Amino acid sequence: MSIWATIGRIPFELSYVNVDGVRTRVLKAGSGPDVICLHGTSGHLEAFTRNIEAAVNAGFTVHALDMLGHGYTDKPDFDYTPPQHVDHLRAYIRTQGLDRPHLIGESLGGWVSAWLAADHPDEVGRLILVAPGGTAATPEVMAKIKQSTEAAVLNASLDRTRQRLELLMHDPRQVTDELVQVRHAIYTQDDFRTALAHILCLQDLPTRTRYLLDKERLGRISTPTLLIWGRQNPFGKTAEAFFIRDSIPGCRLELFDECGHWPQYEKADQFNDLAWPFLTGDGGQH
Repeated sequence: MSIWATIGRIPFELSYVNVDGVRTRVLKAGSGPDVICLHGTSGHLEAFTRNIEAAVNAGFTVHALDMLGHGYTDKPDFDYTPPQHVDHLRAYIRTQGLDRPHLIGESLGGWVSAWLAADHPDEVGRLILVAPGGTAATPEVMAKIKQSTEAAVLNASLDRTRQRLELLMHDPRQVTDELVQVRHAIYTQDDFRTALAHILCLQDLPTRTRYLLDKERLGRISTPTLLIWGRQNPFGKTAEAFFIRDSIPGCRLELFDECGHWPQYEKADQFNDLAWPFLTGDGGQH
């Protein structure tokens, strides 16, 4: 099914929001409590298109963002570290007048969501971490992310973009021609190439080590938290998921079988069955 056909039955708005001078692409849909969805490294808001209709039907207002320096959002000339992403996210929350939105963060988005929840617990509702990054600095994983992204951006082709996306999935058939074309269009922007080193800064060992989510920081997260992890996640073993679960007080862990690094997309029905009841408080409470 087409990316956009998955939300074709609901009203939504795709627009650009001025966030403290950063032109930020946002998909907004629904009414009710606010949920902000944050994608992973070199990603974009389309990562959540299989979840938006279910969220709206469950009574939420969804805000899916192209994060700082990603997608079609502006790409300022500095490294995009967790604190920089948090500043951008907090500015979005403030400019939109949101009160303690729930956060769903996948990969880098989970890293950023956890960072915000640890530092500013009074600004976050509930938290869903989806294969979050940031708890380990594994050179071979970092090299895989960096090299595959550089190949797809600096020597751009549809085939290289497909290879980059297939890394995310347990089942490569989930990578549709349309998804490849959407990401290829993003990767071939002139400003994306220029900003690539800023986007990939967290694949540099000294930089990554400086911003790791350690046990102390995770232990400061007090909001109800659901952690979702694919057993075939190519960027992190299940031991990382257990470390996160054991570090965040009361964290609930759900492991998805036959699933890679995009559980919200690859196992959308299973994800939706868990996520929206959790955010309403119907399940997984501390």
